[in-house]
Amino acid sequence: MIIYGIVATSEDYEKGDGRFQHKVRFEQLSGEPCLVMHHAQLSVDRVEELQPKALLLSGFGKAFQEFDLSSFYPLNDVLHQRDIPTIALCGSHQLIAALFSGDIRKMDRLEDQPMRRLRPGEPDVSPTGYHPGYFKENGFYPVTVVKDDPLFEGLNNPFIVRESHYCEVKSLPPEFELLASTEACRIQAMKHRERILYGTQFHPESYIEAYPDGKRILSNFFRIAGVI
Repeated sequence: MIIYGIVATSEDYEKGDGRFQHKVRFEQLSGEPCLVMHHAQLSVDRVEELQPKALLLSGFGKAFQEFDLSSFYPLNDVLHQRDIPTIALCGSHQLIAALFSGDIRKMDRLEDQPMRRLRPGEPDVSPTGYHPGYFKENGFYPVTVVKDDPLFEGLNNPFIVRESHYCEVKSLPPEFELLASTEACRIQAMKHRERILYGTQFHPESYIEAYPDGKRILSNFFRIAGVI
């Protein structure tokens, strides 16, 4: 079994947002049943009971300020106390950077880290949404590997994957190394130096037939994790 942790406010999680397709893709690629859980349900005791082979953490479209900070405490404990092969996607990539950069229980809040300001003549793709006036990577983009890693086995350099984000990780947390970048976003992929713990700013789960590299990345992750 693998777990897909949905990082979302309670309200958004209860509404559902169409991520069932991701669950199906993860099951097809891993050959394992995929249990979907809200991030606040991912406690050390529950993970001990379930013994998942891998953990995938979803992207999310809400600002950090809209979350109850304490809802991240159980997941923080799992990530620090249990060595489960993990890949964190987009917003969760930003979340693990925060969780491994300080003690969340001593923080008052987590702050968004928007990308650069728009340059003259660049369109604002969501002027009434989060962080108006800031650049957004939105679409399929080439991403450059800056450090060889099994996660990118079988891919061209650059590879092409789905992007959809206003914010980014500004600096690597301690014990992490940089794996991939774009011109607009330096930390597109990172990995813990001693564990199978990845973060990707891009969305490998959102691959399409014309741009299948995300599918290969997920298969590589499941292989690295020993799931397949």
